[in-house]
Amino acid sequence: MARLDKERQERLEPQRMADARESIEAMGYEIFFSDAHVLAFMFNDSVVQYYPYSGWHSGKTIKDGRGLRNLLKQIKKPINI
Repeated sequence: MARLDKERQERLEPQRMADARESIEAMGYEIFFSDAHVLAFMFNDSVVQYYPYSGWHSGKTIKDGRGLRNLLKQIKKPINI
């Protein structure tokens, strides 16, 4: 399904992508894949994908949902032993 307001998406997506990348990396996770629409990183030995424009996050080791804040709550900073 196509976005209704592509101009708005093109305007907002780069900033949301940068904010999400910064927040996830600040928690100690390495983004191993990103393109114009998705960020992917490992959490508990599984891939988690985050779509910054829509806020959707999905992965085997997290509860799927929306919002960067909700994702960050689930992926609390890893313990370095």
